[in-house]
Amino acid sequence: MDIRIFYILTVLVVISSTSPFVQGSSLISVQTDKNAYEYGDTILISGNVSTLIGDTQVTLQLFQGSCQSSIECNLVDIAQIKVAQDGNYFETMIAQGPLWKVPGEYSIKAVYGEQNISETVFTFTPETEVVTTVNNFEVSAGDSGTFDIKYHIKGGILKDIVIDPQILGLVVDIEAQHDGTLTLDLPRQYIDAEKQDGKDDVFIILIDNMETTYDEPTLYSEIRTITIDFQKDDSKIQIIGTHVIPEFGTIVMIILTIGIMASIVLTRNRFQIKI
Repeated sequence: MDIRIFYILTVLVVISSTSPFVQGSSLISVQTDKNAYEYGDTILISGNVSTLIGDTQVTLQLFQGSCQSSIECNLVDIAQIKVAQDGNYFETMIAQGPLWKVPGEYSIKAVYGEQNISETVFTFTPETEVVTTVNNFEVSAGDSGTFDIKYHIKGGILKDIVIDPQILGLVVDIEAQHDGTLTLDLPRQYIDAEKQDGKDDVFIILIDNMETTYDEPTLYSEIRTITIDFQKDDSKIQIIGTHVIPEFGTIVMIILTIGIMASIVLTRNRFQIKI
């Protein structure tokens, strides 16, 4: 082999095997727990460093705007984060204060070492544009009259709540103008999710026919308070329990009950029906 070719190949091998501290490397990653936030929200930031550099910390810089685009970016917050031995790091920032006024795109830049940079982007809605409503909604229960459900919705408008005996639960119609949350105080005497032994069971929550999770930090004797996260343009939330107060007349409910009991005999159902 020509000595010059050998020399060139050797140089290329050395270059390719050198330290990964080059612009655009994937040594560090960064992400947020959501794609959109509103004023007052907690932003959970996390990431991973694939190769530790001694006691080097991650520098997090939060900008209004994206510094990788043509949009002007202004520094909002900065933090130094210690990296765990497994390479993971976590930090929280609160979207509030005098610098959180402009709606639109915000970015978080994570810097590790000299040239190891990663960036993630999210959208922000300031306090002046956040739609928050706390009120009571009167739900019709047919022959049983009506009952109130206290609700707190952030990022949208609650339009309607109706009982759906076929799912043993409620259907909630919303107009989601932004990503947001809906908190409902559900009276146990009208709707609940219980196991056969009477202990609390989980509700099944569907948003536009897609199953999702909910938060229920505290249990009360008369109500169950659940908080559901929704995204912009979501419209229908189904809350499925194990029993719900009848909406229709007695005869219709008897027929419905017979149908439910027949379906239990024919199929195995994850719910424990309380009749």
